[in-house]
Amino acid sequence: MSEATIAKKAELVDVVAQKFADASGIVVADSRGLTVGQDTELRKQLREAGVEFKVIKNSILRRAAEKAGYADLTDQFVGPSAIAFSNEDAIAPAKILSDFAKTADALEVKAGVIEGKVSSKEEIVAIASLPNREGLLSMHQFAMSHTLSKLLQTKQKKQHNFSKCFIEAFKKIDTCYLNARKSHLNLAY
Repeated sequence: MSEATIAKKAELVDVVAQKFADASGIVVADSRGLTVGQDTELRKQLREAGVEFKVIKNSILRRAAEKAGYADLTDQFVGPSAIAFSNEDAIAPAKILSDFAKTADALEVKAGVIEGKVSSKEEIVAIASLPNREGLLSMHQFAMSHTLSKLLQTKQKKQHNFSKCFIEAFKKIDTCYLNARKSHLNLAY
């Protein structure tokens, strides 16, 4: 192998290692056997989600993963390997590839990295079943607003009850005052 080829491959390893380092979500898959139509649709879905999807030689993937600190992932680079990188949504590659694999038997999720943790196929599939970040934030916001709404309703009921008690007490005091005044007036005449 010439020095130029070695230098080119070393540069490619550096580029892929940087992709590993920058990504919040990575999924390794075997896409062998997908039809052209399926592959096109999968790439379209990934691109729309901001996920980069590449088929890269295993030797380059192994070196790049080791360089980026993901040596535990290197045993997954056997046979044809496609890799999905996401810098924004850590769950997006797992979600899209896992969902797509349900309809395309040829696609197999092998493993991945979520937020810096190497994850098995089972963990990737489990994570993919979770709602995305926006969905989780929406659920959290609903839970918080529902809790605050209930708290406010309880407070308002207590205030209402307090006000009601205060008004009743005031009425009793007023009645006692009027009765005492009448008594006083009757005594004066």
